[in-house]
Amino acid sequence: MEGEKDISKEAVLVHSEPLPKETPTVQGYDFNNGINYHKLFQTYRYSGFQATSFGCAVEEINKMIAARELPLPEHLSDEIEGDEFIQVRKNCTIFLGYTSNMVSCGVRETIRFLVEHKLVDCLVTTAGGVEEDLIKCLAPTYLGDWFLKGKDLRVKGLNRIGNLIVPNNNYCKFEDWVMPILEDMLEEQKTKGVIWTPSKIIARLGTEINDPESIAYWAAKNKIPIFSPALTDGSLGDMMYFHSIKSPGLILDINADLQKLNRFAVKSLNTGMIIIGGGLIKHHICNANLMRNGANFSVFLNTASEWDGSDSGARPDEAVSWGKIKMDATPVKVYGEASFVFPLLVGETFARHYHQSHKDDQGE
Repeated sequence: MEGEKDISKEAVLVHSEPLPKETPTVQGYDFNNGINYHKLFQTYRYSGFQATSFGCAVEEINKMIAARELPLPEHLSDEIEGDEFIQVRKNCTIFLGYTSNMVSCGVRETIRFLVEHKLVDCLVTTAGGVEEDLIKCLAPTYLGDWFLKGKDLRVKGLNRIGNLIVPNNNYCKFEDWVMPILEDMLEEQKTKGVIWTPSKIIARLGTEINDPESIAYWAAKNKIPIFSPALTDGSLGDMMYFHSIKSPGLILDINADLQKLNRFAVKSLNTGMIIIGGGLIKHHICNANLMRNGANFSVFLNTASEWDGSDSGARPDEAVSWGKIKMDATPVKVYGEASFVFPLLVGETFARHYHQSHKDDQGE
């Protein structure tokens, strides 16, 4: 029996080799110290699991912000000319990508804050990411329930996005608003030779909506381009289709926007990618950064896994293999639901930095 005990003990209690001295220890927040959310989020870095991923993402975004604010080398101009969007050259150009559900939910206000205060330089989104922003200026989106039955909603003219409800009347209002603008754009194409690209259309719509609650409004005002290569894949595409039946001929040039987006990447000293979600918006930003042999800083935030081989779920290391992220970069993926995580991430990075710098400017 004694020998059996020794064998079991040796199997269970295998001798440990010492870890490197710099290895961090796991330590969470102690609420005996009161409630301080900033200090709570700081402990995430050493809490393990996705809390640690969140903490690493905060560090990565703060690196982008710090690099962006470094002075330019003297031999470089601070502007890159070439189109209606004059890129103000910075040491780090920050690309923000997001899917339409982020605008449908309350993350819209977080994204608008970033654009309003010129904290990011270039946006990439889907058609829904554009139209949902504009439609919310015309009529609200409502909070519903995940388990409302689709057939019951259909007969009532109500559309469900997760646990959100968008009445069909919202899209009717959008149609009434956007159709005259499409007619004007077609006329300008015919009489003035205007070549419409998705980014140029979005800027026009942002100016026309003239509402400071809108992402597109601030993007147009601050000359921040919004790229949407699949702009026809949504309600806006429906409106273009309806318009084309009556007044055919409006041309959408996506290749010109591709040149602009790639130029943003190629002409930048450093680049940072913050991508909420996957699919088209993720690949479009990553592929633009391939043109410069990879982004310097990267944060991916989504719930997708890599095991189906999709780009949406791919970890950053896969992008390194393609040359979309630099080999010496320290990219981060947070596996989390963005409506919960992204506002906290912005709060610990862009918002904290913005408000602190304004306090310093005011001598507070």
